[in-house]
Amino acid sequence: MKKKIQKITALSAVLLTAVLLCGCRIGNTEFVFGEKLIKSRTVFWINDQKCSIRQAKLYLCNYKNLYGKAYGLDLWEYDFDGEDLRQYVKDVTIFELSKIVCMDLLAEQQNIRLSEKEEELASSAAEEYYDSLSDSEKEFMEVQKSDVREAYENYALAKKLYDTLTQGINEEVSDDEARVIRIQQIYVTNQAIADSVSSKLAAGEDFAAVAAAYNEAGEIELTIPRGYFPKEVEDIAFNLNNDTYSGRIDTENGFYFIKCLNKFEQELTEANKDNILVRREKEQFEDVYQEFVETAEFEMNEELWNETELEPLASVTTDSFFALYDKYFSGVKQ
Repeated sequence: MKKKIQKITALSAVLLTAVLLCGCRIGNTEFVFGEKLIKSRTVFWINDQKCSIRQAKLYLCNYKNLYGKAYGLDLWEYDFDGEDLRQYVKDVTIFELSKIVCMDLLAEQQNIRLSEKEEELASSAAEEYYDSLSDSEKEFMEVQKSDVREAYENYALAKKLYDTLTQGINEEVSDDEARVIRIQQIYVTNQAIADSVSSKLAAGEDFAAVAAAYNEAGEIELTIPRGYFPKEVEDIAFNLNNDTYSGRIDTENGFYFIKCLNKFEQELTEANKDNILVRREKEQFEDVYQEFVETAEFEMNEELWNETELEPLASVTTDSFFALYDKYFSGVKQ
């Protein structure tokens, strides 16, 4: 019997955004399954750019092994929210590859190209990665060194596009915008219970004790940034002083009581500034990227991809494609 896992996060190490391809769709654009691809070794085609089965298998092997290593999972024993985890990894592979192809096409449209130095780095990374492959891995992926070099060049160009499009963002983040606070909460959905909580707090009962008895949320004590709670809760919570608490806060979905334990968690606030900058970058990038995606044409060779099975990967252990990219391109201003 297959075991069940509920959620996978921590995908950033392999350039995943934790976004799963739903059906066959990129952004708001659906894949079209075209006859011209059925007999070819092309997995999908976006405008005039194709992705070969060789590149798809290269990514597939690395994602499969990175998943297994990160979570200690046997892909043959687990389901992902009722879905075969093997299929999930295949879907992620297509999603990420299609995103890279779109980004490379957009880079071409914006006249963004790799420098000679970047091409040399891609070549060096490809040589080390290719030499690390066993004969069985090369046979399964059907790759030559030139295929690996092309994969690194495509990956590097996508990264260069992202860096270019996210230049010029406002890098000033105030302490108040990034502020993280530590609070205790009581959340209830019934007004009569909320009135009872109000009465007990007004009578001087300990907030944590009342929370333990009545709180319907998952946690009582937590650290939160702005944007975590509904606005009407946030506006009050972020204006409390230490060791003070709110009255009843009515929201559309229930009733909150908030006690402030620390109105300024300094280390978490500083870390949150980085998160805000990443979010600003992503929003600036997505404005341009989604406009391109919505006008692009897609075709998917569903038959070829369905025939690509993960079972032969049992003896394929390669997982260093992305780590080698970081090794060679780390510190390079693209």
